[in-house]
Amino acid sequence: MHILIEEYQYNAADVKEVISGIDALENIEGKVSIHYVGYYYNPQLKDCVFILPKVLLEGDNQELVFGKYSPESIIDLDANNPLSKEEYSFIYEFSVWIYRSIVVFKNSHIDSGIVYHKQIAKAGRGSRRLSNTFLDILLEIIRFNRENKNFFFFVLRNIHSGINKINWNRTISTTNAIIQDQNPVYLNPVNKKRQINFDEELLVIFFSILNYIGDTYGFPKNTDCNFDLIKGRQFETYLKGLGKTRLLQIKYKYFSDKALELWNLCYAFFDRAKEISISAEQKEYLLVKNYNIVFEAIIDELLGDSENIPKGLKEQEDGKLVDHIFTYKNLINNEEDTPIYYIGDSKYYKRKGETGKQSVYKQFTYARNVIQWNLNLFMNDDKDDKDLQFDKQNFGNVPKLRDDVTEGYNIIPNFFISARLNEERDYNDGIELADRQTNFFTNRQFDNRLFDRDTLLICHYDVNFLYVVSLYARNNALQKKAWKEKVRKIFRSKIQKMLEEQYYFYAMTPREGVNADEFLKENFQQLLGKVFTPYNIEGPQKYYSLALDNNPKFGSENEFVLNLVESGFYCEPCNLGDNPAKLLPEVKPTQVAAVPSSLLTLHHIQRYQNKHFLIGCYHSDEQLAWILGKNDKGTNLYNVRLKKRGSVVRDGALSPAFLAGMDVKFVILYRFGEENSNQYRVFHVHHHATMDEARMREALYPDPKGNYFCFVFDEEVQLSSKIDLEKIISEAGNSEEYLKGAPVFKTGEELMQYIKP
Repeated sequence: MHILIEEYQYNAADVKEVISGIDALENIEGKVSIHYVGYYYNPQLKDCVFILPKVLLEGDNQELVFGKYSPESIIDLDANNPLSKEEYSFIYEFSVWIYRSIVVFKNSHIDSGIVYHKQIAKAGRGSRRLSNTFLDILLEIIRFNRENKNFFFFVLRNIHSGINKINWNRTISTTNAIIQDQNPVYLNPVNKKRQINFDEELLVIFFSILNYIGDTYGFPKNTDCNFDLIKGRQFETYLKGLGKTRLLQIKYKYFSDKALELWNLCYAFFDRAKEISISAEQKEYLLVKNYNIVFEAIIDELLGDSENIPKGLKEQEDGKLVDHIFTYKNLINNEEDTPIYYIGDSKYYKRKGETGKQSVYKQFTYARNVIQWNLNLFMNDDKDDKDLQFDKQNFGNVPKLRDDVTEGYNIIPNFFISARLNEERDYNDGIELADRQTNFFTNRQFDNRLFDRDTLLICHYDVNFLYVVSLYARNNALQKKAWKEKVRKIFRSKIQKMLEEQYYFYAMTPREGVNADEFLKENFQQLLGKVFTPYNIEGPQKYYSLALDNNPKFGSENEFVLNLVESGFYCEPCNLGDNPAKLLPEVKPTQVAAVPSSLLTLHHIQRYQNKHFLIGCYHSDEQLAWILGKNDKGTNLYNVRLKKRGSVVRDGALSPAFLAGMDVKFVILYRFGEENSNQYRVFHVHHHATMDEARMREALYPDPKGNYFCFVFDEEVQLSSKIDLEKIISEAGNSEEYLKGAPVFKTGEELMQYIKP
């Protein structure tokens, strides 16, 4: 077996014969570098050559295999083998995984154009060569199974012919009969006894080998038999020597060419095949150029989620193509329904290769593009942009990265992931922060503003190259899914840990009587980029996240911010992922006191028989406070959702023409869910106005969505008669078109029918 290392600079004279037929050009210094990974048969050497990935190379001043062997010293392992037994076995098996990874890539990327393949030669007569690679043996076993179905069927038919037929001579001579209706009945007939069948044993061993290499390396294992196969610990004893021993014991039981060929294949497998006859009349190879593309495909298959990602995020408008992107739980809370985009770039380096500045800059650009796409998705109404309209229709449920109240931006997790060969050279599934001078990169425009669109972070991870290649090569969907979930969880936890090492994190909730939106607006400049609203906890109480850089130079600034925040909020330290509701006190909203009825103007319903009354609801004391003047103008008003042309209809939305045509004179307000109590307040409408989302946000309305029709009040009043509000809402609910909580319109004449006695 000959070994070459990808991209290593060989002296041309040392590898001239070995690379015969491979496209490798000598440079001016007499060096040759091979930019392939894979396997090919060299007819001049009458041996196979493996070109292995450059991740095997390590060393600071000199590139060495395993950190101690020059690549020149292992070119011909038959003539000169400096490797230990364990290292040699590793190379033996490693070559199989590389082969399998290329096969899986080739089958799933038919049009890639980087895989060069010519059919592996078949065992048979003709020119022969001696194979000493494990891969040759596995391929031959698979080929034999595929091409000899008739042979297996013939052997199985002969094995089972005549089984369980009654031997009447022995039955009559050795057992007693019972006479029934003058006919003898034998209760214990003697069957033909099965003797040890060595053909069957050989098939059991062969199919057990097929099952093993299928489970271990991911090769197809089409076995058309119902034998009890040798598996688990029992097969391990065969691997440790019992297989060779048992095959030698039954070797001389076979005479047909096929049976002998089958025996040789099984023995070669257990002996790691020093000699196996394989036809080599034509050149054979399976090579891939630019193995970094294969590695990228491996990581994307095991980690990414391209199918559920908008095209504009994977293939960005500036021509950049993101290696890996997927959605997963954001860094601040643990809620499944508020995911964030994780953006990754795979780095196929030699061991401990450093990340260049260009790669870091490019990764930050990926994140900026994702943020801009998200802004366009929620803020751009350009109907001519077909891609944007498609994204809105199919991906509009993606949480907004920008919080409209605080104008903070959610944290975008960025990562590099590179291959490494661990010192133990095992196949464990570990993933760690990269063992390099720098494994954490930051980019910012302003200091101490984590929740800013220009504050971007990158973590660099190392993944066990052996594990990801073997997992990809096995092509087992369940194993890949389990590892994907595990790695995503690891990514998230490690980024959280690094953030907590650089920032103090707090959870905040407004104190009693404090309008949080108004407070944040008044102190906008001091809190910009430091406060964000990541939590989606049900209930009237709102929670915010505060992040402060723990660098001592920001000590005075942080102290000022905390004092400012605590004047309007309860504030407690809160680790990323913790539930703030468990750390902060429950705040009961301040009740809005009603004006005494004796001070309210009295209106008689009978005087407004042709005018309309609007019966509407509010959901919380916070909303009622906004209605009663806790807005930017101090105006009393009530808002109704407006339909928007050319868009999806909002629940409970009405057209502006309809609302204006109703000529509403009074609004009757009740608390949603408490209509049975018949408690309500009545307001006289002075005029109406239309307000868009931006104006509603400016007016401090909590979480506005779309445009609104607003009824502006001049005073609270009382009606001369008590109306049956419960009956009005109940009858409205009988209509299939009525949405609970939606406005109900009644003329004065209609309303008189609901006057309570």
